[in-house]
Amino acid sequence: MVEISTSILGVEKENSVKTFYDLEVAGTNLFHIDIMDGKFVEQNTEQKMHTYTNEIKQISNIPLDVHLMVENIKENIDRYLPFEPAIITFHLEACKNKEEVKKHIKYLQENKVKCGISIKPATPIEEIYEFLPSIYLCLVMTVEPGKGGQKLIPETVEKVRRLKQYIERNNLDTYIEVDGGIKIDTADQVKKAGSDILVSGSGILNSENYKETIEMLKK
Repeated sequence: MVEISTSILGVEKENSVKTFYDLEVAGTNLFHIDIMDGKFVEQNTEQKMHTYTNEIKQISNIPLDVHLMVENIKENIDRYLPFEPAIITFHLEACKNKEEVKKHIKYLQENKVKCGISIKPATPIEEIYEFLPSIYLCLVMTVEPGKGGQKLIPETVEKVRRLKQYIERNNLDTYIEVDGGIKIDTADQVKKAGSDILVSGSGILNSENYKETIEMLKK
């Protein structure tokens, strides 16, 4: 059974606290916090996500799964460390070189936060391999980052499959998280490919019954 990280990007402000409570009751494993800076991706969600994260911490003990779609990684890590997130994931493509990637991994480890690295659909999966022994998870984007409600890009499922094979071949403990276009009708293919954590936003938030949807996604 996989874990579900519910993306709160599409949560309506006027109902936010009730929605977070309902998602907890429905059995989400994690709250997925999509932080965008308007530079690395077009959309800017910095203020909205900071407000939502603050609300969640006041009412819930569900772990925070922070996804940084930003150019300034260190600044945003520091902004979210006070919320004691379980995971902080940054994008490989936002780093200038391998040394910068290793610096962020080390900084998160020093602050006792599980480290994730995300890759866009066009980034070859092989580029992440050398970092896998040092990180908690690899987040494979199955849509272009920056917008909610997109359709899963079919070719990205093969990347998940190859990544899972590499992890098993090398006896690594790294988890695979998949984000983008995850709904009940697309979840099975990424689960079969080897994903451990599914990120779903509109697939859950637009459903009539959060609990039912989350349970179906987990199976």
